[in-house]
Amino acid sequence: MERIRYPFPKELLEVHTRIVQAGYQCYVVGGAVRSILLNKNPTDWDLATDATPEELFPLFKTVIPTGIKHGTVTILYKGQKFETTTFRIEGPYSDARHPDHVHYTRDLQEDLKRRDFTINAMAIEPREKLLIDPYGGQEDVKRCLIRALGDPKERFQEDALRILRAVRFSVQLRFTIEEQTKQAMRVLAPTLSNVSFERLRDEMEKIMASETPSIGFNLMTETGILPILFPELEVCRGVEQKGSHAFDVFTHSILCCDAAPKHNPTVRWAALLHDIGKPIVKTMTPEGDIVFHRHEQTSAQLASNILRRFRFPVAFEKRVTHLILHHMFHYEDSWTDAAVRRFVRKVGKEHLEDLFTLREADGWATAGKRQDPRTLTRFRERIASVLAQSAPLSLKELAVNGNDLSEVGIPTGPAMGTVLQFLLESVLEDPSMNEKETLLKLAKNFYQERLKI
Repeated sequence: MERIRYPFPKELLEVHTRIVQAGYQCYVVGGAVRSILLNKNPTDWDLATDATPEELFPLFKTVIPTGIKHGTVTILYKGQKFETTTFRIEGPYSDARHPDHVHYTRDLQEDLKRRDFTINAMAIEPREKLLIDPYGGQEDVKRCLIRALGDPKERFQEDALRILRAVRFSVQLRFTIEEQTKQAMRVLAPTLSNVSFERLRDEMEKIMASETPSIGFNLMTETGILPILFPELEVCRGVEQKGSHAFDVFTHSILCCDAAPKHNPTVRWAALLHDIGKPIVKTMTPEGDIVFHRHEQTSAQLASNILRRFRFPVAFEKRVTHLILHHMFHYEDSWTDAAVRRFVRKVGKEHLEDLFTLREADGWATAGKRQDPRTLTRFRERIASVLAQSAPLSLKELAVNGNDLSEVGIPTGPAMGTVLQFLLESVLEDPSMNEKETLLKLAKNFYQERLKI
């Protein structure tokens, strides 16, 4: 065992001391150990102990049973969270997802033996600062290497999700995957289809929140994961684009994902999927040019299917597909104020910033460099100027409502809806018309001349 030098936080040492003084073992495990060995400060703390959840409850004021059937609780102590799991031995994984049974143990070595990768099979005794590393995880951290613990095929057959976890760790840590481990991933990639999409989504969200998700998608391509999880993206490989595009649709898509801000998952997913419909709509003009007419509509539908497949919330799916559906706008300085207002109404003020962020990422990924920002800058300024006029952009901002229209003889139902839409279009064209008397007169005339039978 090796001593390490790291100033553990006072709260962690106090939690550790309380558990040890009660007669139990307690170690720091998981990502915190890797971070310390990489000379980084951990962002959260996982503990492993031979105390059972029932034995931990009396030791602290607040212990939350976050995963108690797997022996995991969360200790809340002085504003800090410590996810704490009892040492355990796992039985066989007959369903390639979950162990058939789990037994608690008092032996740390037995607990570490069940881990997936060597870099996750280490522990630190924080008071004595002793590193327990029975499988060479520290050396693999130094070599920036992800290596399965023991036989990689056995590890992946136990739980196929570990195949995608290997990709996620590679992306997050910028580690390479050891060749035998990678070969086992290739062989067993099809077993990912047995894993629930909720579990797959959790790993994908971490990949998408990394600095460079493209590393993960290239690894998925190399190991045969991509056609299992994202067949729609797989068919984008090799689909060439003309004009200013320097990359095929697949490479453009993952570079666009990289260029989108990592803390904005809506834009990140929209960036990844915004052109996913191109292989379906691809046609060739008589002049030999490749075109993708209305690909944004097909892309939005495919994106919706993908996000539903991964069990994303409906609200998230709608925000992503809305951006994809509207990403092909082409602003010109010749647009009238009315055209700008119609654009804002169609897109929604609340989506404008995300849409512009998507367009900037899309532009960068076209040739792998930042595009001239002046057109977008002018459009932003133009929108700000038009919005400053406080012109109505929705039905609720009109100077009249359904009750007002009923009083002048317009019946409720489809006819009233048509009249209200006509009034809104009129006001978008000329905001000065948004006065009650003007709109009521306009509504009566429109109804009498166009709708009344």
